[in-house]
Amino acid sequence: MDRQTLSIMKACEAVGVSRRTIYNWISAGKVEYVRTAGGSIRIFADTLWRDPARPGRPNEADASERHA
Repeated sequence: MDRQTLSIMKACEAVGVSRRTIYNWISAGKVEYVRTAGGSIRIFADTLWRDPARPGRPNEADASERHA
């Protein structure tokens, strides 16, 4: 099965966070990613945290964990 991947910028737009936050999530192991042959990072879309009640926004519980 092929998993959908997103560029860093598309991942930012999808969950409404900054590039720095995405890189922090990568460093913390909170999102899965793959590097392309050219060295770019692609985020697996199914590992991004989203609150279903508020599409495009990170889950409040996850936000508090990130700032701890």
